[in-house]
Amino acid sequence: MRAALWRRRIGHTALGLGFVALLLLLWDLGVRGEWVLLFDIKMGFLPAPDVVARLLWDFAFGGLYDDAYSGTLLEHLGASALRVLAGFGLAAALAVPIGVLMGRFPLVNAALDPAVNLFRPVPATAWVPLVLLIIGFGSQATIFLITLSAFFPILLNTIAATREVPPRLVEAARMLGTTRVGVLMKVVVPAATPGIVSGLRIGLGLGWVILVLGEANGIDTGLGSMIMLAREQVRTDRVVVGMIVIGLAGFLSDRILVLGFKGLFGRRPLVRA
Repeated sequence: MRAALWRRRIGHTALGLGFVALLLLLWDLGVRGEWVLLFDIKMGFLPAPDVVARLLWDFAFGGLYDDAYSGTLLEHLGASALRVLAGFGLAAALAVPIGVLMGRFPLVNAALDPAVNLFRPVPATAWVPLVLLIIGFGSQATIFLITLSAFFPILLNTIAATREVPPRLVEAARMLGTTRVGVLMKVVVPAATPGIVSGLRIGLGLGWVILVLGEANGIDTGLGSMIMLAREQVRTDRVVVGMIVIGLAGFLSDRILVLGFKGLFGRRPLVRA
């Protein structure tokens, strides 16, 4: 059984790596051939994969170009990761309990649903001018934008997952004399965990998405600020390096989140990778 599971995992990993290799090959051919793709994407303006690889190595370890960003990967990644985790953590701490209450109590839902649906469609880009005026430049504005962006997907997934809890579970708990608080904590939340985790994963991913927007103003250290400065300098190679690092950081943080919940719930079939 375990051997079959390992073979399947190795096969899936090989398939994923093969697809990445195919993308790199197409990227290299597109740059060399100056392909023009859908939406008038001009591949000739992109840096080649080997150029990006060398710059990424220098960004991580230094020794190749010796510029202002050589060997500063951990510094920029650490600063950005702290902002994402702070915003995501605050969003989760607010959205999960509010979502559980809105999903289980109609009066709470009736009171909060209009406000949720009023603010939910407003994009983070529309908040930026107001945030800069009322909060100012710096990390606090970035964390606020990340919190705002991650809050709604976590909230909506929690509401939906809470409402899908089988009524028989709740009825059985009440027949055993469990209090309302006990029903929420011991029955509803555990049963709704898969949906809540899905919302947390979406919210965490959006935190990394909004990072560049949040770090675009008044921040010197961070992956987003590096990308924005590279844009002003027309350094497409450094922009791509920043995008790759953000993608890898988002992927690793998602894996850590899933593994953390698997560790908490053991072999119970509550969390899917």
